[in-house]
Amino acid sequence: MIHVIAVIAAKPGQRETILTHFRANVVAVRAEQGCIEYGAALDADPALGFQTQCGPDTFPVIEKWESMDALKAHAAAPHMAAYGAKTREFVASRVIHILQPA
Repeated sequence: MIHVIAVIAAKPGQRETILTHFRANVVAVRAEQGCIEYGAALDADPALGFQTQCGPDTFPVIEKWESMDALKAHAAAPHMAAYGAKTREFVASRVIHILQPA
């Protein structure tokens, strides 16, 4: 199994714009072969004292894929290219962590 944690930082005030496009794309992604889990998350409120919050303009995307090949196919999917084109101007930065079970 492959785990992905993508941390998306929106330009100030644009997180909801990105999330609107993200939510519209979720059905297509979850239908992809090899997708086990795919979803965005927001800071829990109220949080525990030891939590490091993402903040008002950032959100992680938590993904699980059956294999690296499934993740590669996801990255090349036309709906992902379309999502990227729709959100590019609103994204300040993104960090992608691709992980495997320890």
